[in-house]
Amino acid sequence: MENYLGISEQTYALGHAAERKIAPYFARLEQICDRNTEKVLSAFHRHRVSDTMFAGTTGYGYDDQGRDTLDKIYADIFGAQAGLVRIGFVNGTHALSCALFSAVQSGDTILSVTGAPYDTLMNTITGDCAGSMKRYDIAYRQVDLQDGLPDLTAIRQAAADTKIKLVFIQRSRGYAVRQTLSCKQIAEICDTIKAVNPNAAILVDNCYGEFTETLEPTVVGADLCAGSLIKNPGGGLAPTGGYIVGRADLVENAAYRLTAPGIGGECGCTMGQNRMLFQGLFLAPHITMQAIKTAIFCAQVMEDLGFTVDPLPETPRYDIIQTIAFGAPEPLRRFCEGIQAGAAVDSYVTPEPWAMPGYDDPVIMAAGAFVQGASIELSADAPMREPYVCYMQGGLTYASGKAGILLAADKLMKQNKK
Repeated sequence: MENYLGISEQTYALGHAAERKIAPYFARLEQICDRNTEKVLSAFHRHRVSDTMFAGTTGYGYDDQGRDTLDKIYADIFGAQAGLVRIGFVNGTHALSCALFSAVQSGDTILSVTGAPYDTLMNTITGDCAGSMKRYDIAYRQVDLQDGLPDLTAIRQAAADTKIKLVFIQRSRGYAVRQTLSCKQIAEICDTIKAVNPNAAILVDNCYGEFTETLEPTVVGADLCAGSLIKNPGGGLAPTGGYIVGRADLVENAAYRLTAPGIGGECGCTMGQNRMLFQGLFLAPHITMQAIKTAIFCAQVMEDLGFTVDPLPETPRYDIIQTIAFGAPEPLRRFCEGIQAGAAVDSYVTPEPWAMPGYDDPVIMAAGAFVQGASIELSADAPMREPYVCYMQGGLTYASGKAGILLAADKLMKQNKK
């Protein structure tokens, strides 16, 4: 057999053994994929998608049938009143920032119930930069997780304050060692908040979590969800953008923040990108499961090599992220080098830690992607700080994702022999 990538026979044997162990877990993933694919297809049928919607607009973007239909399809799929899907969102943080401002004004308080949000979003909330919530006299409080899980008792007590107008839930782990939340857990948080403060809006950062279950947070009690199109819902085809779905009044307020008061979602040209957004959404349930299969394979291989992984291979997944605790900088670097070597784009590049905007520590990132920064494509990144935990995500196909993991494992095994 031709050895195209130069992976050692020992590493291939490790991979074959891992695949035998994880094969039983894939049946559940296929069931979720089938159900979500049917959901997406149903929404496409209901809204009569045709190729006339793929033509883009320029300038103001008035009467963009494709854009407006995609808003409705996202709302339908997420069980929400309204949607806002725009290439004008530069990333997930931008979409979340607009969503945060949708329910608060000066003098109000935001409550985060999953500890501190990830670094870049904290700039929106407590940063000293122009336009932050702090500059608008919007207060911030948080309830820390207890043993990595939501502290429902503390959430109930904190949320009872009537000054709290928006409650923030970060579904995925970000750069933290904690569990990713299932929709069942999100429902419990929402019920707890609504019981003591029914007027507070609940916003879920849904990044990395879309289509990992057959439900979404807006179905189980969240008033808003937001995320990035270059993660799960873009299906690897969306070139940029983000989405917000939820209560119609809040989505409208978020649109005013994106563009301008009184304009909102009425403007925003699509410049020929509609087809990519539609087709990416169509593929999203399948691509998301390819990424999860890759994550499970990574977990098994790295566990077999003696590293601590979370989630474990057999654990149900609620996002596409896999963490590996390396305990030292050198194996972390070797792993990222292997992931980069497995990319179709920039495979020859050696990842080096750098000062990524919005983060306190240097970050090493392996990301050879067709779309810059697309986390649905195979990538791995980590802040260079103890305990040197790497966050691996993505894989447009399981076969290519598996190859990247094997290359990373090969580098680690060769390093250990030196």
